[in-house]
Amino acid sequence: MNARVDPMQSRDGQNAAPGGEPLDLEAAYRDSHVGEVLDNLDRELVGLAPVKGRIRDIAALLLIDKLRRAVGLSSGPPALHMSFTGNPGTGKTTVAMRMAEILHRLGYVRKGHLVAVTRDDLVGQYIGHTAPKTREVLKRAMGGVLFIDEAYYLYRPENERDYGQEAIEILLQVMENQRDDLVVILAGYRDRMETFFRSNPGMSSRVAHHIDFPDYTPEELAAIAGLMLQEMQYRLSSEADEALRQYIEKRRVQPHFANARSIRNALDRARLRQASRLFERKGGAISRQDLQTIEESDIRASRVFREQHD
Repeated sequence: MNARVDPMQSRDGQNAAPGGEPLDLEAAYRDSHVGEVLDNLDRELVGLAPVKGRIRDIAALLLIDKLRRAVGLSSGPPALHMSFTGNPGTGKTTVAMRMAEILHRLGYVRKGHLVAVTRDDLVGQYIGHTAPKTREVLKRAMGGVLFIDEAYYLYRPENERDYGQEAIEILLQVMENQRDDLVVILAGYRDRMETFFRSNPGMSSRVAHHIDFPDYTPEELAAIAGLMLQEMQYRLSSEADEALRQYIEKRRVQPHFANARSIRNALDRARLRQASRLFERKGGAISRQDLQTIEESDIRASRVFREQHD
C-alpha cells in the first residue's frame, strides 16, 4: 500500500514554507477525495452541466485557498454561503449534500452533514417562540450545512405580526460571526429569491455564490426515468418507452411540474398500475420478466393523456 502523502509538505518531508519548494497540487486533490464526491455527483444527476461546473469551480477555489494558507498566503477565508435557485425537482438538495461533503473533506466544516429545513422549522407562531426554534436548528446544523428551502417565506412584509424577520436577524448574526463553522444555502424559485434578496440586503451581502438550476430537457428526463427504473429493477417495454416520452412532453407543460420529482411520481403510479394488472390475471404463472416490465398500458392510463393533471 502506498504511504499517504501530505500535500502540505514538500517532497523532502518538511513543511512547505513561504518561497520554498512548490506544493504537490495533484497530491492535494487526490488526498482530499473531493474527486470522488464530484464523480458521485456526475453519476447521481443527469445533465446540469452549468451547476456541476460551478461546484467544481468552488471546489477548486477551496483547494487552492487551502494551499495558499499552507505557504503563508492569506486573503481571509473565502465566503461560502450560497443561493440555489430553480424549479422543484432540479437537484438542489442533492447538490447541497455533495457540497457539504466537499466542504468537510477540505476542512471548511467539522462534520459535513446537511440539515434541511423550511420556514416552519425556524419561525414560531407566538412571541418568544421563534428565537429558540431558530437557535435549535442552528445548533443541529453547526459544523455542517444548513439548507433552507423556499427561504423567501421567511420574509412576509404584508403581515406586521409575522416573526420571520426575527429568524432572519438571528441567521444573519450566525452567518457573519460563525461562518467558519456553518455554511448556509438558501434555495427557492429564482424570481422569488431575487425579490427576497432585494428586500434583505444584509442577507444578499453575505451570499457569495448564486447557482441557478435549469429545468431538465425531455431527453434528460427520459434518461432520469431510465436511471430510476434501473435502481428499482424495472424496465419499460419498447412501447412503454415511447409512451413515457410522450407523457414527458405533455406533463412538463402542465401546471405544478416538478422535473425529476414528477417523473418519480409518474413511475410510482405506473408500478401501481402494473401490479394491479398482474393481480387481475387471477392465476397462471408470472415470469421474472412480467414482474420487471412496465407495459404501454401502465403509462397511458395516466390522466395526462386525457389532458388533465396526473
